[in-house]
Amino acid sequence: MSASFQSFVLPSPTGAKLRVYRRPADGAARGVVQVNHGLAEHAARYARFAEALAARGFHVYAHDHRGHCATTAPDAPAGRFANANGAALVIGDVVAVHDLIAKAHPGLPVIVFGHSMGGLIALNFLTEHAARVDAGAIWNANFSAGLLGRLARAMLAFEAFRLGSDVPSRLLPKVTFQAWARQVKGARTPFDWLSRDGQEVDAYIADPLCGWDATVSMWRDVLDLVFAGADDGNLRMIRRDMPWQLVGGEKDPATNGGKAVLDLGGRLRRLGFARVSERIFLDTRHEGLNEINREDVTRHFVDWAVSVTA
Repeated sequence: MSASFQSFVLPSPTGAKLRVYRRPADGAARGVVQVNHGLAEHAARYARFAEALAARGFHVYAHDHRGHCATTAPDAPAGRFANANGAALVIGDVVAVHDLIAKAHPGLPVIVFGHSMGGLIALNFLTEHAARVDAGAIWNANFSAGLLGRLARAMLAFEAFRLGSDVPSRLLPKVTFQAWARQVKGARTPFDWLSRDGQEVDAYIADPLCGWDATVSMWRDVLDLVFAGADDGNLRMIRRDMPWQLVGGEKDPATNGGKAVLDLGGRLRRLGFARVSERIFLDTRHEGLNEINREDVTRHFVDWAVSVTA
């Protein structure tokens, strides 16, 4: 963990003890960015991102989601959100961090940011709590809940019946992480789909808190977030003047080369959202913040964050 990140435990009303990381702004603060990390990683990986934001006047808060890293809960061992209602409990934890931000920084605008699974979580949080948020950034998230989504749900139902829900899924990694890895030509490792930067990929592989196999129940909860975010009725609950930033990578197999990101942008505009910013970075894979062009990717977010909090 970066020495610049302050770490503490926040009790959540859901029963979880959330590991929260905070990077205060350098000098006078213009706003707050609340970060939601992706599947099979953790919040401390966003320390470099937090440094760039702090330098431009943003407080940054990030927490480990249930079943990840140092966050604990009686019903959430590693790789599992909860025994039941996991998606709702994950959102409840985001609310707990958001409440902390509102209390610590009253009056400052708040941007909710989410990468990949964190993007699914962030969007679902916004469908219920957008009135408390000034802008939303959904990065590298795929809300394509069509035939493949229904097939994935059927596969998980089969696994739950045969194996139970508290064991790692054997089938979902084959159609996600492993399938995405096969799309990278000349891949050096199974995780080259994350980034072209070999050092970043090696750091991910060497991190025991990254790259693990999620349980059947966690995958089912993730699919619940996908389907809820794919429902236009839920998006209609968000005020139409809220700014959005959608970002993807042209070479990201997890979002079909960024097409899923553009699909979300099209849905938002069709529903009447007028302040939608989209950017698909050329040659960029899944983790833009850890890519070889990460300075450009990071600057894109920071400049937008400054513009929507001015």
